[in-house]
Amino acid sequence: MVTTEPGQLLAAWEAGLPLHPGGRALLLHRAARPGWADEELRSSPVGARAADLLLLRRALFGERLQVLVECSSCAEAMEFDLDVDGLAERPSERELQVSEDGYLVEFRLPTVADLEVAAAGGTAEERRLRLLSRCTLSAVHDGEPVGSEALPERVQRRMAELAEQADPAAVLTVSVSCPECGHTTPSALDIATYLWSELDAWARDVLLDVHLLASAYGWTEPSILALSPLRRRYYLELCADA
Repeated sequence: MVTTEPGQLLAAWEAGLPLHPGGRALLLHRAARPGWADEELRSSPVGARAADLLLLRRALFGERLQVLVECSSCAEAMEFDLDVDGLAERPSERELQVSEDGYLVEFRLPTVADLEVAAAGGTAEERRLRLLSRCTLSAVHDGEPVGSEALPERVQRRMAELAEQADPAAVLTVSVSCPECGHTTPSALDIATYLWSELDAWARDVLLDVHLLASAYGWTEPSILALSPLRRRYYLELCADA
């Protein structure tokens, strides 16, 4: 069961305020997988974490995601809805194999920890090669072992294709056709950033509710959070009418 208790969500939000996006994503993943150790969360394939966060989002805010994209051709603002269930696809497998042009490569899907290490400084190419090295389990060419950095571009491209097929939620991308000019704009969805922005807005609204009800009735924060959203809203309406 995901975490939906208001007090725990507020605690996660408070803890995440000073953190960088990666730290906030870990906090959200803890809420999606309560009871899991951080090591387990970091060892999850990237798409598995995305699927977990999408299901947490559904439990907290519903099944429909509202997304705003700007047309890359005419700058028209395009708003549309996405269905969470259609995006929360888990990896089909974790270890994969490429056999091409005399190369035999066994590799695994990137995990959250792999991305964290790969992102730790350097150029884009250095980060890419660092990720490739971590995910390559073994590589041989005509029976002789080779390093991941020696793999030709076509083999690396095939590895990327297989990883994308096995873990489609790792990179959530939608293509939107502009109603004004007809141009198609691809847009990537970072579910961790999206969900954090929603949690941040929710937390600030809830704290305002707590402030108003505590001022009106003298109730404590835990007692106010224990109210259902409907009852809390009703009491707020009574305060406004008083």
